[in-house]
Amino acid sequence: MDILLLSLTAFGGPQVHLMMMIERLVRKRRYISEEELLELQALCQILPGPSSTQTVTAIGLKIGGQPLAYLSLIVWSLPAMILMILAAIGIHYLERHSISLEFTRFVGPMAVAFLMYGASTIARKVIHNTQGWTFLIIATILAYLYPSPYMTPVLLLCGGLAAALNFKKHEKMEKGPIRIKWRPIIFWISVLVVAAIIGKITNSLPVRLFENFYRNGSLVFGGGQVLIPILYNEFVEFKHYLTEQEFLAGMALTQIVPGPVFSIATFVGSVSLQSHGWFGQVIGGFVATAGIFLPGTFFIFFAYPFWDQLKRYRGIRASLEGIHAASCGLTIAAAISLFQPMMTNSQPLITVLCTLVVLSFGKIPSYVIIMAGLLLGLAF
Repeated sequence: MDILLLSLTAFGGPQVHLMMMIERLVRKRRYISEEELLELQALCQILPGPSSTQTVTAIGLKIGGQPLAYLSLIVWSLPAMILMILAAIGIHYLERHSISLEFTRFVGPMAVAFLMYGASTIARKVIHNTQGWTFLIIATILAYLYPSPYMTPVLLLCGGLAAALNFKKHEKMEKGPIRIKWRPIIFWISVLVVAAIIGKITNSLPVRLFENFYRNGSLVFGGGQVLIPILYNEFVEFKHYLTEQEFLAGMALTQIVPGPVFSIATFVGSVSLQSHGWFGQVIGGFVATAGIFLPGTFFIFFAYPFWDQLKRYRGIRASLEGIHAASCGLTIAAAISLFQPMMTNSQPLITVLCTLVVLSFGKIPSYVIIMAGLLLGLAF
């Protein structure tokens, strides 16, 4: 019930989610200590996947083992999944009946401003030296020039390996024996391989969608702001499963839907199957949600038992700098690609600039800003 209440009220992204977890799960319910929660969140931030969702899953794992971890994952992600599927069905209904989406003209530029602001905020938080900023610039240029889904793992891997070479700058820590249980990793690889093979043999779009989101969920470091450019590159620019306007609408909706920011994947999966009717959209949303969240769950099951020892290795700590820098570069490249067409039109350009000002100097919740954008679109 506590996780359900969080999933219905947790607006605003991982930082806000963490504060709400501390209030309800630590101070009110005392399931774990605040120190334990912060350590779990630190672990989730360095693993691929959605950090808030992984933190919720890790709490369930700590308290009640894998059954409670899976239950916590389902309860946390279900409300956002339902709302985003309904939103995707609603947008398709409007398009099918030739009802203009002009009322969303303000929320698209607002979503781009959120992406810009998120990228700059994350970059300032995780990059602390010239090397990191160099990685970010290189990743931004390459991701912008070559908007392919295959560029994402290449940039993340190269950034991590390059940064790991500077492990000597990090303080040595006393190490203990690491006892690794490989079963979660075997499950992770098995699901990926089986989904890829079945998708190739059957050419089934739902199976291929599951494999696509499962692969992306296995590669995303840095949260929803990093996932958004990955999905944009693959499903809008590369595969053309949805239009740029539809994607921007989905980006904006993530700001007014409670729960994980990764719910953008649910929307993209649902819209990708809109030609199969409303039932197809439900299936698309479901397979996208399962695909995007399962890898992070397997990684938590794998890493949690030996996290205390793993973080003592200098190479692991050093590689995170390059991974975070490359992730920020991917986000900035996507923001540039989305913003570029808006630069020749005064209305979206002004909307982006005004939203950035509000985000930078105001404390207005993101969902309030998006709701105001929808009202403006209806009124003018």
